[in-house]
Amino acid sequence: MSRADFHQNNAERARAEAQRLLDQQATLGARWLAWVATELYQLSPPEYTAMVRRELERLNQAQQP
Repeated sequence: MSRADFHQNNAERARAEAQRLLDQQATLGARWLAWVATELYQLSPPEYTAMVRRELERLNQAQQP
């Protein structure tokens, strides 16, 4: 499977996962960052993890005033 195919097949799932992680930020407060790191560590393959991480960063920046 090509990189473009992988991205296309997993983009929506990565967005949903990133949103799920971000939604826990208010609930977990100061513990959120360590929790997110653990959640990301458990994802695979690494290419998918990178997609989730990029999407999480994008969503987090979009929330900033």
